[in-house]
Amino acid sequence: MAQVKIYGIYESLKPCQKQFSEILHSCLMDALQLPEEKRFQRFIFMNKDDIYFPNDRSERYTIIEISMFEGRSAEVKKKLIRLIFKRVQVLGFDVNDIEVTIFETPRSHWGIRGLPGDELSLNYKVDVENQAD
Repeated sequence: MAQVKIYGIYESLKPCQKQFSEILHSCLMDALQLPEEKRFQRFIFMNKDDIYFPNDRSERYTIIEISMFEGRSAEVKKKLIRLIFKRVQVLGFDVNDIEVTIFETPRSHWGIRGLPGDELSLNYKVDVENQAD
């Protein structure tokens, strides 16, 4: 399980929202082995005056927060981060304009489909180790 929040300035992120979503989900599938149908993303658009960032960032500055069950190795999480940085560049995002934070919690801290997360039967693995590319 992974849920993603993407924060950015409306004028910069909205025009490429669909492509950004596709790229982001491809990274999650490749790194975390999430199934195609398990896309949980929320785009949170802000006005220019609602976000403050250093002068070395552009108006394309975007924050990606990923909440997921614990269980993936450090290598898998690093792979996910690297894939995101690499793939969003095709949309014109500089790596300096992207920040990624991963929040992991025990499955028992999630409530999904009427059950605690540790009681769910999933159709994919959570305890993913690093695989060869």
